[in-house]
Amino acid sequence: MQDEKQFEQLIMQYTQLKNGSEEIAKMIENDDFDNAITMLKNREKLFLSCKCMQKYLELTPVQQKELDQLVDEIRDLELRNIKKLEKGKEEVLLELKKSQKNQKIQQAYDFNTDSSGSIINIKE
Repeated sequence: MQDEKQFEQLIMQYTQLKNGSEEIAKMIENDDFDNAITMLKNREKLFLSCKCMQKYLELTPVQQKELDQLVDEIRDLELRNIKKLEKGKEEVLLELKKSQKNQKIQQAYDFNTDSSGSIINIKE
């Protein structure tokens, strides 16, 4: 009976983690990275709690299967979040490179009274 209650509590905590992953995905889509980071940090304690509970519970095969399914769902959500962040990072890097190239070209053609121009490496 005690194990059953603890299992239910463990499932509830893993469900909270799953819901948190979904919320973080929404935050990433809305470019709300500060709140996403804060939420990630707050979830660490919950992860540790789940890990400890799982370590000491003796689960039936049915319970283990249910738990494994939930953990797999969380893993998939987290991997999607990571891929979204990696894609966003790549886009930002491309924009940064483009901006730096434009800035170099602009500076090469900026003439003021002190200088008569400058040389630019067009291969960059």
